[in-house]
Amino acid sequence: MHPDTPAAPDASLLNVVDVEATCWDGQPPPGAVSEIIEIGLTVVDLAAHRRLGRHRILVRPARSRVSAFCTELTGLTQAEVDGGVSFAEACRLLAREHRAGIRPWASWGDYDRNQFTRQCRATGVAYPFGTVHTNAKAVFTDSHGLRKRPGMARALTVAGLPLEGRHHSGEDDAWNIAALVLDVADRGGWPTPAL
Repeated sequence: MHPDTPAAPDASLLNVVDVEATCWDGQPPPGAVSEIIEIGLTVVDLAAHRRLGRHRILVRPARSRVSAFCTELTGLTQAEVDGGVSFAEACRLLAREHRAGIRPWASWGDYDRNQFTRQCRATGVAYPFGTVHTNAKAVFTDSHGLRKRPGMARALTVAGLPLEGRHHSGEDDAWNIAALVLDVADRGGWPTPAL
């Protein structure tokens, strides 16, 4: 088991997840489907109000390739993701090292959850997450009294927080989303899941 931190009780830990997937400027090539190529994960200790660790899993796509458009957006190349693990192994890593099936998790919007659901169904891989998911974008919007749900970069501006790293890097985006989760928690707006 990956030691997130020995002092933090697991009940206060939250996995913040952000994925990057193969994408194109327009329609995918014939036979290609959008597949996860990077999973960024930041562990947040909600009780201590701090980010504990950032993690990155590169995933080798099986039915698509990284386009030039995708490289420009994410910074990821085909050569990099060729060195990644299979999607099935990535899901096993989430379960084994990050307690994904037990620990509550959050993402910015529902894209990440839906992409995992689609890809697991399409490949027959067991869905790695438990049932407690929070749409951090919706909670942030409510907490700040906004009418429209902002993208992550805009939300950082609203919260007065810096964008750390590269936008559309799964690892960096998960780290930034975790900062937004803590902003909401500091405002008393983060929901406490019934585990």
